[in-house]
Amino acid sequence: MAKTKTPIFRPRARLMLLLGDQLIRDAGIAVFELVKNAYDADATRCDVRLEHVHEDREDACVVIQDDGEGMSLETINSIWLSPGTRHRLSQRQDSDDKKARTKKFHRLPLGEKGVGRFAVHKLGDQVEMITRAKNSKEVVVTIDWRSFDSDEPLEAVAVQVSARDPQVFTGRKHGTRLSITNLRERPWTRRRVRALHRAATSICSPIAGPGSFEASLTLAPDPGKWLTGLLTPKQVMRAALFRCKGRIHDGKITYNYEFRPPAEMDRVESRKEASVSVPFPQLPEGMDDERIAEEDERIILLDSHKIGLIEFDFYVFDRDRTTLALMSGDSKTLTDFLNQNGGVRVYRDGVRVYDFGEPGNDWLDLGGRRVNVPTKRIGNNQIIGVVRLKLDQSQDLIEKTNREGFVENQAYVMFCRAIKFAVKQAESERNHDKERIRRAYTKAKKKEPVLSDLQALSESIDELQLPKDDNEHLKKFIDQIDVQYREVLDRLLTAAGAGLNLSIILHEVDKNIGTLYSLIERGDQTAEVREMAKQLSDMVDTLTWLTRQSGKSKVDISELIDNCLFVWRFRFDRHSITTRNGIEMGDPSFFVRANRRLILTALMNLVDNAIYWLGTKARDRRLYIGTSFELTGKPGIVVADNGPGFSDPFEYLTMPFFTRKPDGMGLGLHLAEEIMKTQSGRLAFPEQGDISLPSEFNGAILLLEFEKEA
Repeated sequence: MAKTKTPIFRPRARLMLLLGDQLIRDAGIAVFELVKNAYDADATRCDVRLEHVHEDREDACVVIQDDGEGMSLETINSIWLSPGTRHRLSQRQDSDDKKARTKKFHRLPLGEKGVGRFAVHKLGDQVEMITRAKNSKEVVVTIDWRSFDSDEPLEAVAVQVSARDPQVFTGRKHGTRLSITNLRERPWTRRRVRALHRAATSICSPIAGPGSFEASLTLAPDPGKWLTGLLTPKQVMRAALFRCKGRIHDGKITYNYEFRPPAEMDRVESRKEASVSVPFPQLPEGMDDERIAEEDERIILLDSHKIGLIEFDFYVFDRDRTTLALMSGDSKTLTDFLNQNGGVRVYRDGVRVYDFGEPGNDWLDLGGRRVNVPTKRIGNNQIIGVVRLKLDQSQDLIEKTNREGFVENQAYVMFCRAIKFAVKQAESERNHDKERIRRAYTKAKKKEPVLSDLQALSESIDELQLPKDDNEHLKKFIDQIDVQYREVLDRLLTAAGAGLNLSIILHEVDKNIGTLYSLIERGDQTAEVREMAKQLSDMVDTLTWLTRQSGKSKVDISELIDNCLFVWRFRFDRHSITTRNGIEMGDPSFFVRANRRLILTALMNLVDNAIYWLGTKARDRRLYIGTSFELTGKPGIVVADNGPGFSDPFEYLTMPFFTRKPDGMGLGLHLAEEIMKTQSGRLAFPEQGDISLPSEFNGAILLLEFEKEA
């Protein structure tokens, strides 16, 4: 019986042409694929020269040259002439340290399918490739793609490959040069050339360093300034409106900040802040480091680990359409560049630590932080940042064996928290200047919503000099709207204030339930169990009280202060804070007519703010709540502490979403101010010496000031 011959595929030469047409969309994409090949070859630069591509000329050509690793004759034969190999894909997937990335600069290859070489066919029919690997001969590959337009078997069409003594890459030079002639698509459009420039710019390294990559594009000749207005990587970095540069050491962050608007943004002035210092939250003395650190993500314990000095440099961009329209240059290049390069990179002794700052690696959770307040938080595509470490000081930050970040130990957790804290400071500064931009370029003036319009309407009615009955009839409706609006505002402020305080109380309830469970498990702590159960009961009572509706009434301020100290007593104990009641020390008490629940909510917000900043001290934390008439002669509630005080101008502090806390929303002081407005009062920030206080309270001072006593 005759053997049946097993059928096999017998590709025709034309398949190569089909692959080029189907895999590469157009000529611009083809050039970009070749630029990516240069990046994958560990090149530091790639130069693209387009000659006469805008004209329908036979001598139009594309020349692409890089200084990458080049290819030997063996590589040409075994890999480059074998399309569809797993060479690049295996580099991306192999967990072995030496194979996962490129040899010299440890880059993750951009190419995956091994089909980038088909890009040359998409460009033109005639291709000459000259390449040289280190310490090798120069190899010349010549391809006439028109010879593949036949029904001959693929293996029957020859490609000319020869080795020679170096003529292009002489001396110690190495790399690859591609010359493509007899272009298949011509002439090229202005739009295609500009799109190619943007694409090439987008993969350039934003920060110069040993492994940086730069691509350039030259159009010869340039008809009508086709490349005018397009940004280079250096110009992109100069387009950052905000820059924050500093260091993290000795339990604090110290930085310089600069807001640098371009000349076109002439309605707002530049601003600089030098040597701003913000301390980290500290643990109270005698507390277990790891337990507290795990429970409270705000705690940053760098000194407990071998991390050493941390330096950072953040370039922050404004992608708002209004702002981009005010700036010169090509905004599309800017946004494309940020989409590809945005994020925060880490360098140790000048060597980049991967995978930090790579697309898709949101190691600081910047994207997650933006979910609820996207306009106030910085995202990965709005920042190009560098963090620098010293190798001999950061032994506890251990690189993974696959070179993709640090081992996620406790030192790494604290390192991440410290960098997030630095980003938060940059956000706070940036948000202030974004508000300045908004005010400068928004025609509408800031005013009290609804109420100012009602007042204006009432004045307009008076100017009309209507009959008395008509005037009173209209004024009656205006008064009704005023009352209804104030009722709605009261409910919104109640809900917002309660929400902020409820989240804190619920967090403490959760902690205490865990403690209570542990005590019950031990079985011999009856007195402690009873005390903890009572504390939980008091917390739940506070929860229900904060959500209760109430109107204005005569409020005893002495009783209000007692209530606030009672509500937060479990937090004072947990944070080792000593409190002093000014009424008990001789401060005069008084009564006001106000919404008791709203005033207590405002007071609790002030105290919560003080508790956080007192946490930046390791010991001797003190808080004072009392009364004073000394600022303007009007009655007020004073909250003072011995913390670091305010480092920002007072007008910033009540701006919504302005905060320096790493997990803060920036609403506490804003809500306190809004609440006081509804109660015919104000939130004030007395300077040291404006009111009488015990000498040890030399930090922040806040005053809830009322119009008059009841």
